[in-house]
Amino acid sequence: MTNDVKPNSKYFDKMLTVIEKMGNLLPNPVVLFLIFIAILLVTSAIGAYFDVSVVDPRPEGAKGRAADGMIRVVSLLNGAGIAKMIENLVSNFTSFAPLGTALIALLGVGIAERSGLIASAMRSVILNAPPKLITLAVVFAGVMSNIASELGYVVIIPLAALIFYSLGRHPLAGLAAAFAGVSGGYSANLLIGTVDPILSGITQQSARLIAPDYTVGAEANWYFMAISAILISFLGYFITDKLIEPHLGKYDKSEGSPDNENMTIEKLTPAEKKGLWAALATVLVLSAIVACGVLPENGILRNQQTGAIITNSPFMNGIVAFIFIFFACAGIAYGKVAGTMTSSQDVIEGMTSSMRSMALYLVLIFFVSQFVAYFSWSNLGPILAVKGSEFLKTIGLTGGLLMFCFIIICALINLMIGSASAQWAVTAPIFVPMLMLAGYSPEVIQAAYRIGDSVTNIITPLMSFFGLILAVAIRYKRDMGVGTLVALMLPYSVIFLLGWSLLFYLWVFVFGLPVGPGTPTFYTP
Repeated sequence: MTNDVKPNSKYFDKMLTVIEKMGNLLPNPVVLFLIFIAILLVTSAIGAYFDVSVVDPRPEGAKGRAADGMIRVVSLLNGAGIAKMIENLVSNFTSFAPLGTALIALLGVGIAERSGLIASAMRSVILNAPPKLITLAVVFAGVMSNIASELGYVVIIPLAALIFYSLGRHPLAGLAAAFAGVSGGYSANLLIGTVDPILSGITQQSARLIAPDYTVGAEANWYFMAISAILISFLGYFITDKLIEPHLGKYDKSEGSPDNENMTIEKLTPAEKKGLWAALATVLVLSAIVACGVLPENGILRNQQTGAIITNSPFMNGIVAFIFIFFACAGIAYGKVAGTMTSSQDVIEGMTSSMRSMALYLVLIFFVSQFVAYFSWSNLGPILAVKGSEFLKTIGLTGGLLMFCFIIICALINLMIGSASAQWAVTAPIFVPMLMLAGYSPEVIQAAYRIGDSVTNIITPLMSFFGLILAVAIRYKRDMGVGTLVALMLPYSVIFLLGWSLLFYLWVFVFGLPVGPGTPTFYTP
């Protein structure tokens, strides 16, 4: 086997070059949304001038339905439109559904991250895994690390490469396995993480273009994403051990930096181990308290009118609050025992640091929220949805094939727009209503989107951490280039896409399972 991992064709080289050049032409996401807003305003004026309209598919008397039963494009470049944009500038931002939920969840995660709990837990998973299962542990830890934003990129990936190196295995195989879990399996997780409330908020606002009272919770994809985490872990394990590492061959230490010889793996200290046990005990106690409010028939966390747990109950409506409480309490318990948090100031610093990391997100969300609001006011979303659903019916594209095509579209767009929330903010107002009219629930549509949004993260040079991954790779192979890294990750991307899509097809269309607690699979317009 050769040690060099290079694309096998000139066509592949050219494709990578085109993707990279096209991506470099794209401006900052904030500027991109300003351009989208400008295009939207002009399009609304043109559509209103030509009286573009469709028949409203909603029944008579439905909320928001016009008396004549038509949906018409509304211009935002007239006096009324400009006044509405000015008057609602602040409320568009402050009432944007993903904003508050994401910030609250991150406050708790920030405490756990600042205390060192999440990093220690991930290190423990990898370091304590049996040698034969080390690859599986690396991929699994990478998948789970998306709970805490950049942790996987700055901790798990370098650690995985170093562990493989110390075991006499090829370090690039460890790097690839971790990168595949962290980024290729980005949306999958056994737990509800910070990405869930962000995406569900955008999905909810898009769904309300068709159904004004529709609600999408942060737990909307929990079941499917939990099983997906297991699937991605085993797929990553198989690809690494059976395809990538044999292809890489035996590692030649002369290919890397001489400094690698001095690098050592930091094992968990006794204090860190005690901290992990304290955090586990805290989670178990909190779980018992929650169970006391959920399990009894008259539990305070059940729906007080119907007694239901899933439908409109404090338990399900308060998922974001539970994320905050569990991560915050577990983080504080770990910090106190491990000695990483000695005062309330450390706790506050943890929450503050998580808010600092959200600075760019807040700026982006300001413009995203304006775009989503303007799109709703213009009626372009419902009109595109009706036209799109009619087109789908005309060509007979339905079922699993329709959803697979949607996943492919999302995967291709992800090559150019790396941010999950930014991409969904652009595409959700079009695809969610369109696929709802085709008969699928917003929760199922969101689950399909998350597959496409994840699997191509690892093969696009535009992914924000791609440069960091390349820098780690160069430490072990000095002539490592962008094309070589993309070629290394391509098998993961393709197999993840096919395997994850197959799971989605079986889950939704064969077994008819809900993708989350109480979520419907189909939507009746």
